[in-house]
Amino acid sequence: MKQPFGVILAGGQATRMGGGDKGLRMLGGQTLISRVEARLAPQVAALALNANGDPARFASMAMPVIADSIEGFAGPLAGVLAGLDWAATQGADTIVTAAADTPFFPCDLVPQLLLASEGMTHPLVLAATPDEQRGAARHPTFGLWPVALRDDLRAALKGGLRKVVLWTQVHGGREALFPQEEAFFNVNTPDDLARAEAML
Repeated sequence: MKQPFGVILAGGQATRMGGGDKGLRMLGGQTLISRVEARLAPQVAALALNANGDPARFASMAMPVIADSIEGFAGPLAGVLAGLDWAATQGADTIVTAAADTPFFPCDLVPQLLLASEGMTHPLVLAATPDEQRGAARHPTFGLWPVALRDDLRAALKGGLRKVVLWTQVHGGREALFPQEEAFFNVNTPDDLARAEAML
């Protein structure tokens, strides 16, 4: 399999952070997006940022900015679709997504997702961590997605689907289990940002 392309998902509205671009908040002297970029870039063939609104605010970043094609903030799946459409124009077979507000995700994210996808016709794998009650807690903004299913995803989104897991289950999606739950700690509120500073 060819090395996946990477897409950083920053298309949300950041309401719990008081609006604006959560990914542009500073953490230890760097933006959250810069920290995510530094972790994901070595693991992928190319990188893009999924964000809505004026792309000029990300002009300092050396990657293309791609907006959702589905109207009305349709959630992370809309960002996944934007990433798949971009990757298709570049000749890629798969993408790996990472959330812009999750700076500590595993440095072996992509290899582990690829390992879990072995033997799949359409590689579709979500990151997960151990959970005492459910067995595994999925992290739906961290996944491996096949370009071949982009039109199926587009139709599902236009039909009103918003839940990532509902779509991945239909296509026999798998999970890649990562041992450290803290690796997927995401910054949703000012308190979370303070906690992330302490974690650095």
